[in-house]
Amino acid sequence: MNILMIEDNESVSEMMQMFFLNEGWEATFKYDGKEGLEAFLKEPEKWDMVTLDLNLPSMDGMMVGREIRKISSTVPIIMLTARDSESDQVIGLEMGADDYVTKPFSPLTLIARMKALHRRSELAEQGPVTSQESDQLFDVQTAHFKMNTKTREAYLAGKPIDGLTPKEFDLLFTLAKKPRQVFSREQLLELVWDYQYFGDERTVDAHIKKLRQKIEKVGPQIIQTVWGVGYKFDDSGVA
Repeated sequence: MNILMIEDNESVSEMMQMFFLNEGWEATFKYDGKEGLEAFLKEPEKWDMVTLDLNLPSMDGMMVGREIRKISSTVPIIMLTARDSESDQVIGLEMGADDYVTKPFSPLTLIARMKALHRRSELAEQGPVTSQESDQLFDVQTAHFKMNTKTREAYLAGKPIDGLTPKEFDLLFTLAKKPRQVFSREQLLELVWDYQYFGDERTVDAHIKKLRQKIEKVGPQIIQTVWGVGYKFDDSGVA
């Protein structure tokens, strides 16, 4: 992987450099929010992963993340934060981060999460297929909805649901491939994130909120809340 790490703590960057080298990954380190954003904007296609500190000089990490998401909806972003408040973490996820790690953290934990996120995002980098092939490769297809995991495309009532991040796409696919089945937050954490969050259910809620906003741009809501249990996919209400 080619990683852009935007982190103002040089000791953290130096520590992670050793672990990145051990994995055979290349990494570029920026210690300032504005400089990190400029590095991304200069070569947006270069980066396989962005790790983004929340507290940065010149430009706050939240702002940097929002600007990155304006350019790329698919580059995986892991937010690193010393803040441990629920509101900061939810805001970070709503900003477009795919995951977050709270400082102080174990380097091996961060590496594991980066690997899990990268595995999920690799499909988004596959080359385009012909329209005929695409029609044959919808992994989920109902009367109103269809998804193709190879092209990473989702359609509701014939309209594309644009701007899905890797995690939002995977979350939608997990729900849609089993219509009307109710998934608890714990189940979604395990299925979509590849590891246990130990009850950190607000991660799911934040991603569901963003996913719903993008769905509502093209049609009726198909992600339903089952109060006290979790979420389910149901497109029966689509006209």
